[in-house]
Amino acid sequence: MPTYVTLYKMTEQAIKDIKGSPARVEAAIKMAEKAGGRTIGVWYTMGEYDLVAVSEWPDDKTACAAALAQAALGYVRTTTLKAHTPAEFAEIVKLIP
Repeated sequence: MPTYVTLYKMTEQAIKDIKGSPARVEAAIKMAEKAGGRTIGVWYTMGEYDLVAVSEWPDDKTACAAALAQAALGYVRTTTLKAHTPAEFAEIVKLIP
């Protein structure tokens, strides 16, 4: 399955309910599983982003729908990056004319 790196910024609503964050992360992991995704890892971070998750999804549409569903709850804003392994990237480079 394709791999995605999602960068999260907490909203003011999330900060007001910061103690609920661990439960929301667990709920998001379960939601991903039900939607056909797999969470590889989640890390709380310091700096520009508050949380980083690495996950696998069947396709871009499913990954996008999951990110939108999370954002719709009002606790986070996301930036999602599609990741490629070195082998996948080597195949991509071969396509360059």
